[in-house]
Amino acid sequence: MGVWHLTAVELEALKLSLWVSAWAVAVSLPAGVLTAWVLARGRFAGKHFLDGLVHLPLVLPPVVIGYLLLVLMGRNGVIGALLYEYLGIVVAFNWKGAALAAAVMAFPLMVRAVRLALESVDQGLEAAARTLGAGPWRVFFTITLPLIVPGIITGAILAFARSLGEFGATITFVSNIAGQTQTLPLALYTLTQVPDGEAAALRLCVLSVLIAMAALIFSEQVSRRFTRRLRGEQ
Repeated sequence: MGVWHLTAVELEALKLSLWVSAWAVAVSLPAGVLTAWVLARGRFAGKHFLDGLVHLPLVLPPVVIGYLLLVLMGRNGVIGALLYEYLGIVVAFNWKGAALAAAVMAFPLMVRAVRLALESVDQGLEAAARTLGAGPWRVFFTITLPLIVPGIITGAILAFARSLGEFGATITFVSNIAGQTQTLPLALYTLTQVPDGEAAALRLCVLSVLIAMAALIFSEQVSRRFTRRLRGEQ
């Protein structure tokens, strides 16, 4: 067995991280696009408050976010108690809670990427489509959405990469349970606390860096490809 050979526990942490991150992106993407649309195009009194609320996870300590999730979504929490009583759903101390924590922490990055894409769209094209009789939904799906696809892809991949690295909110909300909530960062933290865990910790550290870099490079390549395709069509 080589020094870079992953053990069963490490592979389990890797698989759980990928699973949690994928769900975090899938669940938050529709809300991220909608929120970005509201912030980019909306004109209402509470816009600045909503903008600050969306970006709050970027400036608050992740432990604070995890504690708030525990208060709200725990089994005895304000929302968690209702979910358990009426739907039998428990999100605290399992992978669902880990996905929720990752989604909350990655949400600002997703929204920002999509919002920048929306703000770069020429609204004259949308106005022209409306004058030709297209309704709001048709304008969005036939003109706006294709133009912001690079931003959506970039936001989704950034959120995925951020979810892979989430630690503070996750360990506070769902603890560090092997096979249930122990993602790559939590497994790495555990290995730094045990004797002779340096080699395994180094493996997970390198693996985390490689996955994050691959996600960022892929995001850039896909975004550029879509941008070139759209320019070619125009």
